[in-house]
Amino acid sequence: MPAASPATPLVDVRVQPGPFDLPAESARLSALPDVGAVVTFTGICRSDGGRLEALELEHYPGMAEEEIGRVAGEAAARWPIAGAIAVHRYGRIAAGEDIVLVATASAHRGAAFAAAEFLMDWMKTRAPFWKREIFKDGTVGPWVEARAADDAAADRWRPDTAAE
Repeated sequence: MPAASPATPLVDVRVQPGPFDLPAESARLSALPDVGAVVTFTGICRSDGGRLEALELEHYPGMAEEEIGRVAGEAAARWPIAGAIAVHRYGRIAAGEDIVLVATASAHRGAAFAAAEFLMDWMKTRAPFWKREIFKDGTVGPWVEARAADDAAADRWRPDTAAE
């Protein structure tokens, strides 16, 4: 993995079946030069009031990593960040387990927050992942449809609509 420099932010994108180590990922970003803020977001599989056992997530291998990397690179171009890490899991993920991590680092909190939110919003709508619910009674639901609220969150980052 290449080291980051002020001109070249660290961008690390992984799609994996197993868990990620939030403290270790945060420490990697904290150790970059001139970092004054690290922002992390962890998405967790909800139990939906106790009715869900797990989620099953599938992805398009290669394309998922490429699309997340493209969005992370765009975040690095838009904000002065030192690094961005995006880790998305796939497979069966039990209620209470981590699904996704987005972490960004910058000299100042504003850029780190904005880049993290941008990356998560676009990853949620653009990365080729599919999910379905596995209920406590063992039944498997249909593939979950995209939500209009997720599209609206991503749309606010478009240059013609963003208020940056």
